[in-house]
Amino acid sequence: MLNTKFTLVYWKSQQFWLGKILEFPEIMTQGETLEELENNIREAFYLMNLD
Repeated sequence: MLNTKFTLVYWKSQQFWLGKILEFPEIMTQGETLEELENNIREAFYLMNLD
């Protein structure tokens, strides 16, 4: 799964960037910047798939 590409859907709220992985909509997170959002979504995906 390391080289698999997923679709990140993101939008801006008043304070944060919010995003989720289209193929795994249960994985959703936020960040103050787009870069932070991307890092957070990678970490969330990794943590959800440790099992």
